[in-house]
Amino acid sequence: MIRSALIGALAGARAISPLAAVSAAAWRDELPRDNGAPPLLGHPLLAAGTLALAAGEMAGDKWSEAPDRIVASGMAARIVTGAVAGMALAPKHQRVAAGLIGAAAAAGAAYLTFSARMAALRRYGQVTTGFVEDALLLAGTAAVVRGAKDQATTTKP
Repeated sequence: MIRSALIGALAGARAISPLAAVSAAAWRDELPRDNGAPPLLGHPLLAAGTLALAAGEMAGDKWSEAPDRIVASGMAARIVTGAVAGMALAPKHQRVAAGLIGAAAAAGAAYLTFSARMAALRRYGQVTTGFVEDALLLAGTAAVVRGAKDQATTTKP
């Protein structure tokens, strides 16, 4: 369930991008066969919609008036998407635990990444730190989601 924890932690930085990544993977049939994701996650319209929302989230993050990720609505979104993305990367029989792990990792990482971003922002500015954070998030998300199907077939419960 390490992938569930990692994708949850990434949801702490950007609420929608990890969900978009697992939704796109589900649509492409790149998640483990017996995953804990809701079936709707792999629908092409949901995959396209979450990708569009993720792009919007990344663009909006560069705006100086964007709300902090640790406000109540931002935390709620991170917890929910961390849970769903975490379930998608775990076997169905572990989906409850994976969802809880993904949600907890998202909540904890939201505070850690917020603190790091605020420290970097004072030195490098809103836009630069946002682009760096986006690059790290995209690379991390791709690494976590890539190979999830293959790992599941070689790992026994």
